Amino acid sequence: MAQLNNKIDEVIVTTLSANGEAHSAPMGITRSNEQVLIQPFKPSTTYENLKRHRQCTINYTDDVRVFAGALTGRRTWSTLPCQQIEGQYLKQALAHLELELVIFEDSDPRASFTGTIINEVMHAPFRGFNRAQNAVIEAAVLTSRLSMLPEDKVKQEISYLRLAIEKTAGDREREAWSWLIEKIEDYGIEVAHD
Repeated sequence: MAQLNNKIDEVIVTTLSANGEAHSAPMGITRSNEQVLIQPFKPSTTYENLKRHRQCTINYTDDVRVFAGALTGRRTWSTLPCQQIEGQYLKQALAHLELELVIFEDSDPRASFTGTIINEVMHAPFRGFNRAQNAVIEAAVLTSRLSMLPEDKVKQEISYLRLAIEKTAGDREREAWSWLIEKIEDYGIEVAHD
């Protein structure tokens, strides 16, 4: 893979299960020209699907409910068939990349899959994130690491991120935020009332 920078894009990676069912998961990826590096944790459904079926889709979306939903058991998002690979992309994607995976390194705790972009499709313009959308994505990352972070760190971060939700959230962001707060509290960390 060409020299990578440290820029990580938060996207939704859609893979196919053995029975052809689409599985969408939030993930940070690194892109360099026509290649993309995906590093799923092991074990995970994304890892198993990529190991078996060496194609996937990278979805760019501003609907942060997809990020929050993947972490809270809400995964039923509509998909459409890809044009040049055997795969699916999210119906609400603003853009998507269709990848053929060409390099696989089975490292621990994360495997590395390098994919070549076979097709890149723009569906709608990206009008930018508001602060609440960014806050939901940051809270989703936090939620995915609850077992790795001290409780005080989680509380401090949620308290800070809540300010953006209160000031700039629309209905979709409020819904996604509520899912994440419920997940954090179900884990045993009280964050709803600071």
